[in-house]
Amino acid sequence: MTNRFDRLFAQLPDSIDCALITSDVNRRYFTGMKSSDGTVLAFRDKAYLLIDFRYIEKARATVTAAEVIEQKKLYPQIAQLLKEHSAKNMAIEAQTMTVSTLTGIRGILKDTEIIDTDVLSNAINNLRMIKDPEEIHCIRKAQEIAEAALTEVMDFIRPGVTEREIALQLNHLMFLKGAEDLSFETIVLSGANTSMPHGVPSDKKVQAGEFVLIDFGAVYNGYHSDMTRTFCVGQPSEEMKKVYNIVLEAQNTAINAAHAGMTGQELDLIARSIIDDAGYAECFGHSLGHGVGLEIHEKPNASPNFRLPLSKGSVVTVEPGIYIAGKFGVRIEDFVILTENGCENMTKFAKNIISL
Repeated sequence: MTNRFDRLFAQLPDSIDCALITSDVNRRYFTGMKSSDGTVLAFRDKAYLLIDFRYIEKARATVTAAEVIEQKKLYPQIAQLLKEHSAKNMAIEAQTMTVSTLTGIRGILKDTEIIDTDVLSNAINNLRMIKDPEEIHCIRKAQEIAEAALTEVMDFIRPGVTEREIALQLNHLMFLKGAEDLSFETIVLSGANTSMPHGVPSDKKVQAGEFVLIDFGAVYNGYHSDMTRTFCVGQPSEEMKKVYNIVLEAQNTAINAAHAGMTGQELDLIARSIIDDAGYAECFGHSLGHGVGLEIHEKPNASPNFRLPLSKGSVVTVEPGIYIAGKFGVRIEDFVILTENGCENMTKFAKNIISL
């Protein structure tokens, strides 16, 4: 954890003296501690976590990457630390800090230059794109929890149960199996509702011959998993089987081709071309994938607009879909760790068409 501050300053211009980190997710990234409040002030030679009485005992027992200081009067304490380190400027998280907070900082720290460009946010995003072994371990655990819960909930899916009931059962099982939280609000859709990529579970009852699409994930030690499976309750029609197999081919082809160094645009195009060539170009309206880590959506992206190379150690979802309005939709989602020569698929759950 300690070298994350070193890696941060290695990415920042030499002219930057100090970094102010206030967002919950980035504070956790650098300190390893979850809290709803707190401020990290990092200099090139030392970092500090200023945190109030509610969290001080836990912070002193768990945080080793920064000196823990009980927060009394935040801005005067920051001003004192800036003076002790002879810091003339301070970079902020421009992508997450509110205008009112920035105005307050400028009003109080009048002698400090506030660097409000994206330089700090971009540097942190770049760090977080490449997962270290500890992060990968947590992501694997989150995925194991999610897959174990899905395995059990399959016995619950049958005609007559509602989308909402399936979602509640799946969520309950993830928490029973050790999830700290849900990666996002679980999506369970059936029948014609599956044509809505991010629909909301309703009281609609599952019927025989319908697809059931489940998109969900678990959180373990702050790190998210993400997967989607589309099942059929009873026997699918020939059209349902055709569409499912096109999506599966697009996903498998993209996973087999994925490797560090290719751009997110290139990876997206591999899957998209298969769906386009099959005649369903207008039915795949979202990007192929996104990064996963401390947040469910983070960089890098596998999308038509992401023209940067994908880094070794990045975790990216591969989730093509075909959605036919008013009829049905299919999405199959795994997520992979990119390596120099390929990728490792962290999703082990079967993805052949399964009839329940």
